[in-house]
Order: sequence, then C-alpha cells, then structure tokens
Amino acid sequence: MQRTKEEYDGVIEKCRSLFINKMTDYGSAWRILRLPSLTDQIFIKAQRIRQLQENIVRKVDEDEISEFIGIINYSVMALIQIEKGIVDKPDTNVDEAISLYDKHVAETKTLMENKNHDYGEAWRDMRVSSLTDLILQKLLRVKQIENNKGKTLVSEGIDANYQDMINYAVFALILMREGN
Repeated sequence: MQRTKEEYDGVIEKCRSLFINKMTDYGSAWRILRLPSLTDQIFIKAQRIRQLQENIVRKVDEDEISEFIGIINYSVMALIQIEKGIVDKPDTNVDEAISLYDKHVAETKTLMENKNHDYGEAWRDMRVSSLTDLILQKLLRVKQIENNKGKTLVSEGIDANYQDMINYAVFALILMREGN
C-alpha cells in the first residue's frame, strides 16, 4: 500500500506540474467551462486512448500518457467547478487554483486509499484497456446524470464519478510505467 501511495504521488506531481504551467500560460480560462463541456473534454481524451489502444497506425504524435494526464487534470477542474460554480470570466489566480487542485487531489487520494484497502489492490492485475473502458463507462454515467439535471435515485453523484476517473487514470499511468 505504501508503494501505491508513492506511485500515486509521483503521477499527481507530473499532472500538477502541467496544470501549473498551463495556468501560467492560459490563466483560469477553464473557469468558464460548464460541467458538460468538461465531461466532453474528458470523453474526447478517453475515446482517443481507446482508439490508440485499438489502432496500429497513429497519425498524431501523442501517446496515451498525455491523454491520461489530461483526464486527471480535467477531472480536477470539474471538481473545482462543482465546488466554486461556473463564472463568466476567469477569476482564479495560480495560487488559488493550485490550492483547490491540491485539496481535491487529497480528497480523491483518500478515496483511493479506502477503496484500495477494501479491494486489495485488484487494479494491479487489470489491463490498461480495462481502466480505459471503466473511465468511458463513468463518463457515460456522468452524461446521463447531467441530462437528469444532476439528480440520481440511488447512485453516487457526479463528483464521485470524477474522482473515480482520476483514480483509474492514475492507476493506468502506474501500470504503463511498470510496463503492463
């Protein structure tokens, strides 16, 4: 379990660094995005990963790693949007955005640790392609919840699905690093 925590932190550090650099380049323009727009951005990335996993020929020089990182960062942005609401113009500086990023990643990591304990690190025996499919399934669930105006009868909410997508993407990056 300690190994997982360290590997998780290593993946998140890379994602966080990219988030900071993009905040420096673009500011918080993402703050205007509604949740369905963020969901669609994540869907594009997950769908591309699936295509990369199935296609032999690649016409764009990007790999699955950058797409999984995108899934993590867009999911964190979505969690921030759920907390703060959507705005009409950028309103968040780099320091505030990083603080919110760290808060949501910490909450998501705690969820991972609890589930990882209960499931006995079963993800380590999974295929990256299965994690991709689980992310796509979560996205379809989120889209349905969004279509239902955020209402669910018995299911977890949108935020829990974004957290699961973050954790699945982190697991995929760890497995890829290990050569699985």
